[in-house]
Amino acid sequence: MLEEGVSNEGRKSTEIIQNTIDKAFEAGGGTLYFPAGNYLTGALKLKSNITLDLEAGAVLKFSEDFEDYLPFVQLRWEGTVLNSFSPLLYAKNAENITITGRGVIDGNGKAWWTEMYRIESTENLPLTRYQKMTQEQNKGLETAPYYERTRNFLFHRPPLFQAFQCKNILIEGVTFQNSPFWTINPAFCDNVTIDKVTIFNPPSPNTDGINPTSCKNVHISNCHISVGDDCITIKSGRDTDGRKWATPTENVTITNCTMLSGHGGVVIGSEMSGGIKKITISNCVFDDTDRGIRIKSARGRGGVVEDIRVSNIVMNNIKQEAFMLNLFYDKNTTEESVSERTPVFRNIHFSNITGTAVNTAGRILGISEMPVQNVSFSDVNIEAEKGFEIHTAKDFQFNNVRVTTKLGASFEIENAHQFVMTNISSKKPLKNTPLIKLINVSDVLLTSNFPLENTAVFLEADGAETRNVYLKNNVFDNVSIPVKSGTNLKSKINLN
Repeated sequence: MLEEGVSNEGRKSTEIIQNTIDKAFEAGGGTLYFPAGNYLTGALKLKSNITLDLEAGAVLKFSEDFEDYLPFVQLRWEGTVLNSFSPLLYAKNAENITITGRGVIDGNGKAWWTEMYRIESTENLPLTRYQKMTQEQNKGLETAPYYERTRNFLFHRPPLFQAFQCKNILIEGVTFQNSPFWTINPAFCDNVTIDKVTIFNPPSPNTDGINPTSCKNVHISNCHISVGDDCITIKSGRDTDGRKWATPTENVTITNCTMLSGHGGVVIGSEMSGGIKKITISNCVFDDTDRGIRIKSARGRGGVVEDIRVSNIVMNNIKQEAFMLNLFYDKNTTEESVSERTPVFRNIHFSNITGTAVNTAGRILGISEMPVQNVSFSDVNIEAEKGFEIHTAKDFQFNNVRVTTKLGASFEIENAHQFVMTNISSKKPLKNTPLIKLINVSDVLLTSNFPLENTAVFLEADGAETRNVYLKNNVFDNVSIPVKSGTNLKSKINLN
């Protein structure tokens, strides 16, 4: 129970709340119960065996005074371990931490957003006290060129919640809102459960919802998220610093969640230098997000993303891609030898997915030294302005996939090989437009396809490197031209 003297009328109560946490910890643990009312506080340090219980009607609101988030602490900020402002709720090397109830935790983030905009939009400003502290306390920290601009702001807004090197974390029932930066951001943690949580951040910079980084055994379920950036993002560190810590995020389940008004529904990366593996995403709805499933990285980042399963997803009003797998996140087009700097995407599988009012069904962009590999789409139905665009990929399967477009081919595949495509169709095939377009693609099997709608061209093949393309066991009664050959095609297409 909170000590007497805590204000539920909006007067700052940081010291009393923190003292209560400390005393409960010293006694072996306990619960801080917040009855209905408004509680104003600065940063709080959570400790082992502590529960925060917010009754319905309780609002734990954080101060706008940056002084209340000093001294600096060690945290992971955008994939780099550094010293900066304390997260609003912070724990380090602790266990058995619970945040529960039907109350609200309000990060009161506007002052942080405003200061970030001020620094970002004006050149040659004198450094503030906080920027000088950031500079002094992070000497020698390596930053890749692509991120130097952000790091040079020397102003790192804190996450609303970060547990650092903790285990057994439970967050359930509460509402988080107005986060200064990422909202729920466990780092290097084991056994994290986030259940029945609501997160609401208005249009605001980098206010992601749930971002586990270098964590294992994470369970996210029954959450409702509408934020200023990505709804849920899985990360594991950035570049040299991420490889130094070398801690993957693994064994993650995401289920029964609704995502609204975010940049991405579920995103992996781009900070993934420690690797990300064994992830399942199921039974979710993405409505009005910029993208659905997005996996992103870049040359120089390194790390392996593998063993990903996405199933039973409904998407609506997706402003960009329903699926995005991108190894050009920082737009680096210089080919490198394969090394620890080389990112890898492999063994990723999507099934039972419906998308309506989608801008682009999917974009998959591999790099020449490391194509995206071993990916499958099964039982997918997408209605989109544009279809799939696939570059530099191998070992793909599309099974029972219907992509209905308003512009261009349903599938445009270039510089790829080892593709199997079964029961591919469009609900409304376009005139004078192929359903599938191949450019410099080899080792392709198109089998068991029976377009039910009148289709002008099923396959258009072009490119001097296109070869070993086989069409077997297809029924083309409703197809005017089964195969159209481009002017640069050198090899024969094999028809049954």
